[in-house]
Parts: sequence; structure tokens; C-alpha cells
Amino acid sequence: MAIFRALLGPGIVAVAQSLEKPEAWLATMIVLGLVSDISDGILARRWQSDTGALRLADSVCDDIFYLGVAVVAVGHHWQAIRPSVWLLVAVLVLEALRILCDWLKYGRMASYHSYAAKAWGVLLASSAVALICFDSGSTLLTLALAWGIACELEGLAMTALLPNWARDVKSISHALALRDRMLA
Repeated sequence: MAIFRALLGPGIVAVAQSLEKPEAWLATMIVLGLVSDISDGILARRWQSDTGALRLADSVCDDIFYLGVAVVAVGHHWQAIRPSVWLLVAVLVLEALRILCDWLKYGRMASYHSYAAKAWGVLLASSAVALICFDSGSTLLTLALAWGIACELEGLAMTALLPNWARDVKSISHALALRDRMLA
């Protein structure tokens, strides 16, 4: 499912560029991306196959998917995004900074999958559908991007707190408890 989601990222760009009225297709692809993101985590835990490598791949696939969504949103709905572009830039810069910090500290990208990040995925997909498909939702986009900044800051804080790489850290309080166990 993660690979499917990664393929949807460039697929969304291709559909947006090749069809005259791609809105229904784009909405379907965004919803499928969100559903696959939610489902693959649930199934991996149920089947006890949620390894660190799989969770890391899931995070990379999420990034590819949402990068495709961002390309379409910026390319086709610039006027609606323009007031929030500084928030979008802040999210992208913080994401790059978080990945750099993860690599410098752990030698690989973190894969926290926090509760806040899960909510961000729902907000981001909802705002993308509203913006790309209905040419509205700039307020929802602003909320999603502001939430994204908070999520990136949470991820940076978790990386600063945790002495060793860990996956599926649900919140700062979970990171603090995990740090205490790691240092004990």
C-alpha cells in the first residue's frame, strides 16, 4: 500500500496535467492515498509486520505522495495558496531540517507516526480535496499548514529528546517516557 501511495504522488501530477477536468480523478486519488495511509498502518500492526524499515518506507511514501499533491495545488491553484505560501515554505523547510537532524543523529530518517501527524494527514488531504477539486478551502489549508508546522516541531523535539532511533512515538509525553527507558 505504501508503494501504491508513492506512485499516486507523480500520478496526481500526471492526471492534473493531462486531463482538462481532472477534479473527480484527483479527489479520488487523494482519498485513496489517505485511506491507504491509514489502512497500511492498521494492517501492519494487526499482522505484526510493522518493522522499522516498513515504517520508514511508509514515511518516505507519504512524503512523495504529498509532494505530488503540493505540486498540483501550487501549479493549478496558486491564487488560493498565495496567502499561505509562507506556511507552506515553513513546513517544507522544517521537514528538511527534521530529516537532516534525524540523519545526523540516527543515520536515518525518523518514523514517529505521532497522533498529531495522523491528524495532519487527514487535515492535509481534506484541504487538498477542497482546494484542488472545489477551488475553495484556503482557510482549511491555512489550518492544515499551521498544524503541519506544529507536527514538524514535535518531530524535531522528539529527535532532540530521544538518544536512539525509535519508531511509532505517539507524542512528546511518549518520547519523554521512552527516553527515560532508553537512558535507564
